[in-house]
Amino acid sequence: MAYRRPVPRETQKQKRARALEVLDALAASMPDARIELDYRTPLELLVAVILSAQCTDKRVNLVTPALFARFADAAAYAEATEADVGTLIRSLGLYQSKAKNLVALGRALLESHGGEVPTEREVLETLPGVGHKTAGVVSLHLGGTQAFPVDTHVQRLSVRLGFTRQTQPDKVEDELQALFPEERWGAGHQLLVWHGRRTCFARSPECERCVVLALCPRIGVTPGGKRAPRART
Repeated sequence: MAYRRPVPRETQKQKRARALEVLDALAASMPDARIELDYRTPLELLVAVILSAQCTDKRVNLVTPALFARFADAAAYAEATEADVGTLIRSLGLYQSKAKNLVALGRALLESHGGEVPTEREVLETLPGVGHKTAGVVSLHLGGTQAFPVDTHVQRLSVRLGFTRQTQPDKVEDELQALFPEERWGAGHQLLVWHGRRTCFARSPECERCVVLALCPRIGVTPGGKRAPRART
């Protein structure tokens, strides 16, 4: 498959039209795209997303059944010790800081929110262990603030697809929100995540079977379908 260089002088209107074509094609090929973390309640969602930082959803789903059975509400986390929580999430990356945050999270929810998880992104960001991306994901799935959360997959694909030249997640999200209509932010986020996990891999994107190849300038990808090496300084 021939390597196609970025389309020169693409106007914002043309980029927006192409971007919507990309989402339409991804939606047609992955109609079941959804968050892959297992949860039943808003608190379980929030905890699972916190735990997923620098960790796969599959790994998180292995530890959360026991964690959720032991800590069913904010009060349970608030009354726990970091060691209590840490024992159950020890197999996850950064488990000690995550355990500390979950205990603090339980206390913050009790003290400021009656033990309930808020739905607005700005409020969620005030909670221990909750960054901008985490707050966006949780708010989006709880029907709160609309967002286009940017994780490693969304950031990588947004650059390859020529949607942005930004590298900072917050700036990438700003450009994606300007590119897509608000009603497509949530689905757009999930579709890019799924495509990044299933086809557009970081090291060896499988361009030959990509459903949006004809719409993708493949920025940063070599003719062989590999990620382009960084220039030496």
